[in-house]
Amino acid sequence: MVVFTSICTNYAHKARTLAESVKKNIPDAKFLVCLTEREVPKSMDCSYFDDVILSKDMWEGNFNRYIFKHAIVEASTSVKGHFFKYIIEKYADEDKFVYLDPDCYVYSDFVELRDLLDKRPIVVCPHLLQPGNIDMELSSTAHGVYNLGFLAVNRSEEAKKFINWWADRLYLFCYDDIERGIFTDQKWIDLAPCFFDVEILKHRGYDFATWSLLDCGMTEENGRFFVKGDPLRFIHFSGYGATIEKCMNDWLPEGDHPFRKLYREYSKLHEKNNEDGVSKTPWSYSQYYSGEKIDDNLRVEYRKNNDVMFSIDDPFALSNKKMKKMLNPSKANLFEKGIKYFRDNGLKNTIKRCLNYKIQ
Repeated sequence: MVVFTSICTNYAHKARTLAESVKKNIPDAKFLVCLTEREVPKSMDCSYFDDVILSKDMWEGNFNRYIFKHAIVEASTSVKGHFFKYIIEKYADEDKFVYLDPDCYVYSDFVELRDLLDKRPIVVCPHLLQPGNIDMELSSTAHGVYNLGFLAVNRSEEAKKFINWWADRLYLFCYDDIERGIFTDQKWIDLAPCFFDVEILKHRGYDFATWSLLDCGMTEENGRFFVKGDPLRFIHFSGYGATIEKCMNDWLPEGDHPFRKLYREYSKLHEKNNEDGVSKTPWSYSQYYSGEKIDDNLRVEYRKNNDVMFSIDDPFALSNKKMKKMLNPSKANLFEKGIKYFRDNGLKNTIKRCLNYKIQ
């Protein structure tokens, strides 16, 4: 089994925590990191990582042109489909491939998943397994029925068809743009069961998260944890910090609870793995080569303008000023003409010209 996560360096501490849990509970698994940075920093040295692969090194085509379109969260999710393709080809002796978000933690071996992947090509987990949490039901309609903190496929033609379709969609549309019906890599998977042979995993021990808390029925027996009788396989600590703490207060009964215990234990590991302050590492693709920070509004304009996008070989070699000029050439030219007229004719004549222009 190959398990991988996709991060930028500021999530290295989460990936370290996840990798340790994978190696402890799924000892035969390879653990890989897909890293969306310009280079692999020293902070990615970790004995639990079997390999760290830069997104640009497994990419087909002009990666800089592609990644410039994306903010940091969009970027690390947009490459997941292509990374699945890459590892399925690279690890020819493996036949089970699992993606986990970096803020997951594994508590026991994926017994049921192993069996499923012997028979089914694609496995997803829904956010919700029962009605009643209206807040989360509404959130699922906006962000996606299935949580893409987990995705598993086997080595099969059906899985390859699915991965190719998903990777193609992410190449064009992996944005946080809920108004257009897009939420990064996740919302696309609502369509997957319509198009492909998808197993919807309803085992409560997989992808347990804040959206699972209401009436969750989690118990502890002799150091093992269960969710309404299902053995706990992994928790997805999505919204770590204030969001999880609010959800615990809102949806768990008062007093001690197994999830609160597990959250405290995870928090200690999370903080230990961040002692080097890696979470504060700036994203290397957040700036031009000059060091100037990229205006995120220009990223959005850039991805809407194919003519400009495909005319620039490497957008990181530019600047906000140059990018803005290319995206809005008529406005830029008008401004430059105005400056030139002012320099050639002085303030008084420039004002007269402007007044005459308004009258006309």
